[in-house]
Amino acid sequence: MPLYAGIVGLPNVGKSTLFNALTNAKALAANYPFATKEPNVGVITVPDTRLTELAKLVNPQKVQPTTVEIVDIAGLIKGASKGEGLGNQFLANIREVDAIAHVVRCFDNDNVIHVEDSVDPVRDKDIIDTELLLKDLETLEKRLEKLKKQSKTGKPADKKNLQIAETVYQKMEEGVAARAIDLDDDGKALIKEMQLLTSKPVLYVCNVDENSVKDGNDHTKRFMEAVKDEGAQVILICASIEEEIAQLEDYEEKMMFVEEMGLKEPGVNRVILSCYTLLNLITYFTAGEKEVRAWTVRVGSTAPQAAGVIHTDFEKGFIRAEVIKYDDYIALGSESKVKEAGKLGVEGKGYIVQDGDVMHFLFNV
Repeated sequence: MPLYAGIVGLPNVGKSTLFNALTNAKALAANYPFATKEPNVGVITVPDTRLTELAKLVNPQKVQPTTVEIVDIAGLIKGASKGEGLGNQFLANIREVDAIAHVVRCFDNDNVIHVEDSVDPVRDKDIIDTELLLKDLETLEKRLEKLKKQSKTGKPADKKNLQIAETVYQKMEEGVAARAIDLDDDGKALIKEMQLLTSKPVLYVCNVDENSVKDGNDHTKRFMEAVKDEGAQVILICASIEEEIAQLEDYEEKMMFVEEMGLKEPGVNRVILSCYTLLNLITYFTAGEKEVRAWTVRVGSTAPQAAGVIHTDFEKGFIRAEVIKYDDYIALGSESKVKEAGKLGVEGKGYIVQDGDVMHFLFNV
């Protein structure tokens, strides 16, 4: 089952423009609310210089990066938790994603209307947070009714779940997001089961004007101060310029644009990699004459599970995995030299895949 990151925010903050820059999928981006009425799903190539370096050594026929899926979700307004605007649709769509890229508008432009009639990213974030909290409280109220009935049976598990739900409800009434509540494994499992909207990990994307990409502006400074205690990453990006860069075919032209903004790489690269990390994903590689390829697995995946990403038969008939650490491969220059140096590991079913592993699977079906 694929993991999705969802782009969320108020109308007209640059969500669809960012989506276009990320996917070059030409989602409708217009100067009025609700330009994106259905969630657009895009497949994004994950930038990884390690893949390029491996390809230089192996010289394969084909190089295949890994991908992650991202969803552009309709804009939300005040009252969404009660069905205002496209609220019900927005909240249903966000429930299905695994992580959130929350876009806030940090640029002034009289030609681009703001649904709240002024630019204030802190206020905008609070609107989104409030609506998600209100919907989660509604979800919790329904669950509490069931748990109170179930707890009367006297089962310890039911009583504990009721206690957890009451604690979470109290915290959320105080304005605390579910992801910020300290819970044990049982509590985390209950939160996950309820699919609470505020439990999803979040990345903030400040959409700024071209001149503010590197150092920010007054809007971004206020915003960063407001979220400093959340522990969430904040990225500055000029979505309109990134969309222009994404449409260029020539790599050198793209990098010229990037350098003119005082950056080392396109801003979308940072967004993609941050979403990838937010989704709790890592990359391993396979390297051969036919293909050098990046593959995606969840943090904590075993060698058989990683093999299953290539083909289910690989997981079913898994025998062992040959593993080379990326740094060893680059330092020694080839698989044969890695073997000569005694740096090739032979791992069994219990091996936990590490980010950057170069792997070869032996299996029997």
